[in-house]
Amino acid sequence: MSSTSESELVARCRRGDARAWDELFDRHYAAVGRYVFQLSPDFSREDADEIAQETFLSVIQHIGSFHGDCQLQTWLFRIAGNKARDFLEKLRAAKRGGGQQPLSLHAEDPETGLTLDAPSHLPGPDGALLHAERALLIGHALAQLGGPCQEIIGLRYFAELSYEEISRALHLNEKTVSSRLSKCLDKLEAIARPILAGVKPPVSPSNPPAT
Repeated sequence: MSSTSESELVARCRRGDARAWDELFDRHYAAVGRYVFQLSPDFSREDADEIAQETFLSVIQHIGSFHGDCQLQTWLFRIAGNKARDFLEKLRAAKRGGGQQPLSLHAEDPETGLTLDAPSHLPGPDGALLHAERALLIGHALAQLGGPCQEIIGLRYFAELSYEEISRALHLNEKTVSSRLSKCLDKLEAIARPILAGVKPPVSPSNPPAT
């Protein structure tokens, strides 16, 4: 989206153009949700969606404060980051132990009534569990990394910003962005490697325990 069309979209939103708001949501909602989800391993998909909704509610209320000194998406991510921090503080304050309900692999889908036994091209339940566990551990590794590294990795791989967009968001030149991102990925790999090494495939008929 060019800067001209972006400024026009913002101007239409300020005038209360409902179609402009729909377009803004369609363009940016999913990216904001992905960005929020990676900010903490404590966030569920539902949490990320709730934070994204709060973010866009704030955008509706404060669109007049956007002056175009950065890209619209960058501004959205800043708001989302603040909302995520507030949400995380409340979540951790209210959390007293576990509370997560286990997922039954044989439960019916509430919308379709189908179980997970139906043939599918998607990974099986064991593969899905392993993938979800790895994703959670990567989230923990990112949280341990923290700070500028977590931010730049999030912007690149979860918010899917280009190097040019990241350079504007962080006020860095593109070469610095590339160098910092490379060093941060090395740090993330060092943290994640021993964590992921402890992940073992779940026991199943096709993968019996070693004897």
